[in-house]
Amino acid sequence: MKAVIKMRHLQTRFGNKTVHEDVNLTVYEGDIYGILGGSGSGKTTLLREMLMLQRPSGGTIEVLGYDLGKIDRKDAQNLRSRWGVLFQFGALFTSLTVEENVAVWLKEYTSLPKNLIKEIVHSKLKMVGLGTEAGKLYPSELSGGMIKRAALARALVMDPKLLFLDEPTSGLDPVSAEAFDNLIAELRDLLGLTIVMITHDIDTIFSVVNRMAVIGDRRVVAEGSLEEVLKNDHPFIGQFFGGNRARTRLEAMKMEMI
Repeated sequence: MKAVIKMRHLQTRFGNKTVHEDVNLTVYEGDIYGILGGSGSGKTTLLREMLMLQRPSGGTIEVLGYDLGKIDRKDAQNLRSRWGVLFQFGALFTSLTVEENVAVWLKEYTSLPKNLIKEIVHSKLKMVGLGTEAGKLYPSELSGGMIKRAALARALVMDPKLLFLDEPTSGLDPVSAEAFDNLIAELRDLLGLTIVMITHDIDTIFSVVNRMAVIGDRRVVAEGSLEEVLKNDHPFIGQFFGGNRARTRLEAMKMEMI
């Protein structure tokens, strides 16, 4: 399997506070990879370090073959064009319509004609389940699920091979969350994506995540498939998967195996 992201002996410190001591993880091509952990465990910080929004205090990060600690400005710009990012609350520009939001990166980084940009934008909106009529609306006129889908269309507009999602189903009702999970899985298969997501949603973890890293004690305490992680006896894993929803899903999974 080809590694798309590798973190080795990563350290993160803010003054005297150590957030990550020795983080090691590997994301393989085609993964839907979840980063799990308790509040304050540094999940979002890891994502920011992968995205070159923050430098770690030590260790190495490789993304798509680039060592982020040694990358030059030109290669960094090229790398950013090869990934898409969906932020937790969408981060849509409130003064722009959905169409204009999705078109932002095409206008910024390409010299494509307006008619082609419009065609690409419409195709991405359709891909995420939004019609062209939604493209005329402003973010304030959208439901929570529509905001997520519009932001996802923008993340996909440059045809990335790597997609980062920060709590993609946060704030969605169960039906909308399930539909969004299904969409993520479909897009991974359709577009050949590798997806890295921060999530604490039990349904997402059981439904679409195929590999994961669990952050605890300032490091990765377990990595692998759900079955592999559940074999780990670290206290946080027992706590995380010990709730009613997780137990219900585990029981259902056991029944399917009988």
